[in-house]
Amino acid sequence: MEKIMFIQTGMGVDLHGQDVTTAAVRAVENAIHTNSMPGLRSTLPNNDIHNMKVNVKLAIPFDEDQLNEDAVKAVLPFGTVTIETMKGGMATTSGVILEEKGDKNDLMYIVVASIEVGY
Repeated sequence: MEKIMFIQTGMGVDLHGQDVTTAAVRAVENAIHTNSMPGLRSTLPNNDIHNMKVNVKLAIPFDEDQLNEDAVKAVLPFGTVTIETMKGGMATTSGVILEEKGDKNDLMYIVVASIEVGY
């Protein structure tokens, strides 16, 4: 990315099911759902929103190899999206195992996202 225009951050949790993708999607949604970028188009090459670059950094506690990157990318409506993962986030007890929710154990997965937007 040549120039970062802004950075958004978010957190997502999968309370039951231990699904890192669910937590990551929620973290990205949390980061972008309270932002509006009305002037961004005018700063992009050819004033084209599709020339935007979006770099998603995800701090994931476990199962990085289970991340469905396409599901995370689908949350972002424009631009060329890249994803970086790293150890981080948190796994902590949910206090209960709900087999009907797909729980394998009592952990909830918390993923933290940092989203860089620019060109």
